[in-house]
Amino acid sequence: MKNRLVVSISDMKISRRPRDMLVTHSLGSCLGLAAYDPAARVGGLIHCLLPRAVGPNVENPYMYVNVGVPLMIRKLASMGCAKEGLVFKAAGCGRMNLIQNQFDTGAQNMAMLESLFTRNGVVLAAQDVGGTIPRTLMLDVETGKVTITSQGQEWEI
Repeated sequence: MKNRLVVSISDMKISRRPRDMLVTHSLGSCLGLAAYDPAARVGGLIHCLLPRAVGPNVENPYMYVNVGVPLMIRKLASMGCAKEGLVFKAAGCGRMNLIQNQFDTGAQNMAMLESLFTRNGVVLAAQDVGGTIPRTLMLDVETGKVTITSQGQEWEI
């Protein structure tokens, strides 16, 4: 049986223990990003609430895509992961309740991730984003398998 490590909103966790399953719940407009190095067998999972930190002094960098994702990658590298070997899979970034206005946080979160990855030559291996469903994102540290559950359904990305 897997040891579930829950990644809360504005949180990030990394593991190299094969028995660990990194899990984040309640992905609506938030970005969930799983990163896995199959050679080092180390995985990380972040749950970002907002696209951009507005100042240089951020109390919780994991709240923001623009500072949290690079920090997670640096921490993975410090644990022996090769940046070019990391496999990234994203979920969330939805538009809950069909809200259509300038506060489309889900679209802004995804746009920020795409901007970061484009500038750094990183490609997402898979994504399950947008729409109006809530998602739970899970990363199996033993295999790198990324699974999403929502509304009684489960699928791998």
